[in-house]
Parts: sequence; C-alpha cells; structure tokens
Amino acid sequence: MRPARTTAIAALAAVAFVTPGLAQPAKKKPAAPAASAQADPNVDLAYGAYQRGFYLTALAEATKRAKQNDPIAMTLLGEIYAKGLGVGRDDKKAAEWYRLAASHGNRNAMFALAMLDFEGRNGPRNPDEAAKLLAQAANLGHVAAQYDLGLLYLQGQQFPQDFKRAAQLFRAAADAGNPEAQYALATMYKEGSGVPKDIAEAMKLMGLASIAGNLDAMVEYGIAQFNGQGVPKNEAAAARLLVKAANRGSPIAQNRLARILMAGRGMPANPTQAIKWHIISKAGGASDPEIDLFASKQTPEVRAAAEKAAKKWLADARTVPHS
Repeated sequence: MRPARTTAIAALAAVAFVTPGLAQPAKKKPAAPAASAQADPNVDLAYGAYQRGFYLTALAEATKRAKQNDPIAMTLLGEIYAKGLGVGRDDKKAAEWYRLAASHGNRNAMFALAMLDFEGRNGPRNPDEAAKLLAQAANLGHVAAQYDLGLLYLQGQQFPQDFKRAAQLFRAAADAGNPEAQYALATMYKEGSGVPKDIAEAMKLMGLASIAGNLDAMVEYGIAQFNGQGVPKNEAAAARLLVKAANRGSPIAQNRLARILMAGRGMPANPTQAIKWHIISKAGGASDPEIDLFASKQTPEVRAAAEKAAKKWLADARTVPHS
C-alpha cells in the first residue's frame, strides 16, 4: 500500500460550496449557467460553474471570493490550476493557492499541497513536508489524509514505524466510510498487527470495503464466504462476488472462479467457463496445475470454445476495462 496520489478536491469541496440540498451534480450539462442562479443566495457561483464544466467562470468567481480571504475559493483555484481546467496547468500557481488556503486552515488544501509535494509538482519531491501536511489535514478530520498518513506509519516512512498509530488512523478513516482504510484495518485485525487479532472484526470491515467496491476486499471476502472463515459459509454468495471481482481483473478471483466452475460449487459446473477463466487468470500470473490437468481431459471442442472466449475477454479488457 502507498499514499494516494489524487486530490479529490472537487468532491470534498461540494458540501462546503453549496447547501446540502444543492450538493448533487446536475444530471445533464446545461448550455450555459442559468441566469436565475445568480439571484439564488443558496447557490455558490464558483463551485456551481466548476461542477458544470464552466471553468473560466469558476476561475473568475473564485478569484473574487479569494480576494475576500475565502479559503474554499482559494482551494478551488488551486484545483483549477493543478488540473489545467480552462487554463494551462500551472503547478506553481496551484501550490500558491493551496498554500494560502492551508494557511487559513483549509484541510482540503493541506491534502492537495501534500500530494503536490509527494509528486514533485511543487519543486523537488519533498516527502517530509508532504507528511507534515498530511498530519495537519488528518488532525482536522480529512479522511484521505488519515488513510495516507496511516500508510506512512505502517511503512515507517517519514515517521517511525508504528502499527498501533497506523491502526488508529485507519480506524478514523474507516469509520468515515473510506473503503481502502476499511480494507487496511481489516488486514491488521486479521493478522493481529497493531490491534488484537479478531477475525470477526476483520471480516466485518472486509465486508464493508467489499460492498464499497474495494477489489482486494471483494476477493478476500468472497474466499472467506466460500470457506466459512469468520463469516457464515455461503458458496453461492461467494461465487457471485468472485464473478464481479474476476470481471474487474483480479487474477486471484479469476482462478477461484475457475475452480468453482470446475467443481460446480456455488454455481453449476461449466468446463468451458472454468477453462476460460483459467486461461485469463494465467495471463494475469495465476497458474494452477490442477486446472491445467482438468483442461487437458476435456474435449477439443470445449478447449477451443474456452480459448475463444478467453481471447475475446482479454481483448475487450485491453480496450474497455470490465466492471
């Protein structure tokens, strides 16, 4: 695991820029900003324009607010320059706006500036300064910063390795709904690292992360369901979950799905599909001599159909990722 390298400022700023009732993105992009929006005090023009893709309007409106020492507007300006939205990408200007917003206590700006420092987009890479910013943002409740800071403590980077502190940070982010933190903390409970070993708690967190779409969690939770380890045994539910993970490209899930289809446990046996997923998982680096032997005993027609299906899936995956 390593710290995330994305800012997600736009999503995090949504709640701050508009009232809760207006925080949802528009279902379709309008041809131009609605004139009536300017008369509505509940609509923030800067973020509303940003949300709809009118970046120059967002830039102009945010600049007005930034002159009034509005740290949220400063953060939005940093985002616009960092991503080159409507203007040329300018990391120097982005860093300046993020730094100014951070000096006003904006946790989103602290996190964004940390990412620039990690990536070397704010001068030479400066992981030490980035770690300090992560710590500041995490202390202010920034969920992604809590997760990333936990990784630094877990790996012993910029801070002495401290599994207990990592677990505390993962817990804070996990409780806020971060699936990566839920998976990381689940792994720590599973191994008894930084927290008491607790398989039931590990599987509870793994299940939450799985529901949220964390691919590693989906695979581990599916295997746990199939074997009845820490969760009630349910081969059919496990098979459905492993199908999803396999289609998202997990070689481990693809291998387990091939075994399920070979044995007919959790879903009906299907030699063609079993060999198909075996071929796909092997392409991802997951070999399995037992399924090789199974495939060798099938008819040429079955093997040919499986190879054709696998070839098509792999070709599609290179152009349009499966979901």
